Amino acid sequence: MGLNKTYAVFGLGRYGFAVAKELVENGIEVIAVDINEDIVNDASLVIPYCKCADVTEADVIKQLGISNVDVVVIAMAGSLEASIMATMLCKEIGVETVITKCSTEMECRILQKVGADRVVIPESESGIRLARNLISSGFVDIMDLSKGVSMVELDVKPEWEGKTIIELNLRKKYSINIVAIINGEELYTNIDPEKPLSCDMKLIVIADTNKLKKLK
Repeated sequence: MGLNKTYAVFGLGRYGFAVAKELVENGIEVIAVDINEDIVNDASLVIPYCKCADVTEADVIKQLGISNVDVVVIAMAGSLEASIMATMLCKEIGVETVITKCSTEMECRILQKVGADRVVIPESESGIRLARNLISSGFVDIMDLSKGVSMVELDVKPEWEGKTIIELNLRKKYSINIVAIINGEELYTNIDPEKPLSCDMKLIVIADTNKLKKLK
């Protein structure tokens, strides 16, 4: 996804608020929407652009300018019907990526069938983790190991291709430690630091969460 994308979050319960707040704290403008005015008023103290609206209405989606948004996170709690309608409307107007929260595997399958590009179950992925993955361009996934330390599956950057780990000196430049390399279906933990990297490889690294921003 990345920092240059534009975002909207529908539903400002615990999960949606966590996503929107994390994005805002990383300097990203977010359109945050909820149908409950009290929730919107509370959220507006942290999220500058909050709107009280019903995103299951096509006219409302258009008025909010959602057609200009790259990524929409739909996190409306307790209403599968509302999530379905919002997902369908966003895809109909051309939103590139729609990520929809669901409660069960069955709901996930339904939402994928109506157009969701990705579905998340809050019990397995926190709102903060989702937000970090969205803004961390080039990071395939992020897992917090402890406060301030993360494990990341990282794409090999084009400028790294053909160079060895020794030549890149990633530990000194970015304070990251490579613990494994994925090449095709194989996972290698016995790493040869003199073997050139290729763009079809992925690196599993452990790093200081704050210093990961250097890799964006």
